[in-house]
Amino acid sequence: MKHLHLIPDGTKFRFLRLRKFAYVISGTAIVLSIITFFAMGLNYGIDFKGGTLLQIETQDGPADIGKLRTTLRGLKLGDVQIQLFGKPTEVLIRIEQQRSDKEDTKVIQEVKQALGDKITYHRVETVGAKVSGELVESGVKAVSLAILAVLVYIWFRFEWQFGVGAVVALVHDVVLTIGVFSALQLEFNLSIIAAILTIVGYSLNDTVVVYDRVRENLRRYKKMPLVDLIDKSLNDTLSRTLMTSLTTLIALGSLYAFGGEVIRGFTFGMIWGIVVGTYSSIFIASPVLMILGVKRDWNTGSQKPTDGNQAVV
Repeated sequence: MKHLHLIPDGTKFRFLRLRKFAYVISGTAIVLSIITFFAMGLNYGIDFKGGTLLQIETQDGPADIGKLRTTLRGLKLGDVQIQLFGKPTEVLIRIEQQRSDKEDTKVIQEVKQALGDKITYHRVETVGAKVSGELVESGVKAVSLAILAVLVYIWFRFEWQFGVGAVVALVHDVVLTIGVFSALQLEFNLSIIAAILTIVGYSLNDTVVVYDRVRENLRRYKKMPLVDLIDKSLNDTLSRTLMTSLTTLIALGSLYAFGGEVIRGFTFGMIWGIVVGTYSSIFIASPVLMILGVKRDWNTGSQKPTDGNQAVV
């Protein structure tokens, strides 16, 4: 049976020759992400900053954004954001949090009365200050605990150098994801936290595949220079890495194009995460092993050499 190969077998790309260049790119991107985050912040959704969100659809033709804005401005509700949401007849309305939950409930009634009967309401959500604060705290905890669990898991499965390498790659991916959402001012809500956690899992899976091959080659080639051994491991897993990333991106691309505005932020986060996760597993997680060093005395019995290098005996 013939198998599909995106690249030929037996490639000998020298990935680690580019590691210093990758350090510069990643370091610069991380610094810019941090600066952007503190300078611009995140465009928090209702989930995190509290307030009222209404997704409506006009029944008598395309929505008149100007008229809607004038109508709602007359209610003196504070900051009101109105934008088209997919079809010309669908509109998303965000209203800033009021002084109490009772006033938030009253706002919904006032808006419905002002907009009239020719409106269909697909979604009405109200999030109070206490709930939104708890959601922010829970989101930060979820991401932090996921990264900590990765460190412990990799540490026990391999050794501490591998754990540090995996965590460095994950932190790299998370920081760049937050940075791009801050720079583009995309809405940051609970679905984006879900995307970040999914990115952590995907990036970890990619990294573990590479690390498994590194450990296998460490057992087999005791005298091969570490830089050559890691390059060989990356080449051995390159076809699998590219195939997995490509097929995932095809599915995510379809969701981004046809899935609608509701999941567009989540899908964008996933697409970005797949790209940076694949990059970090090759150019961040693997080079960290070069910096920290790894033991070369894995004792698992005899292995036959495959390319003329010294094998374990």
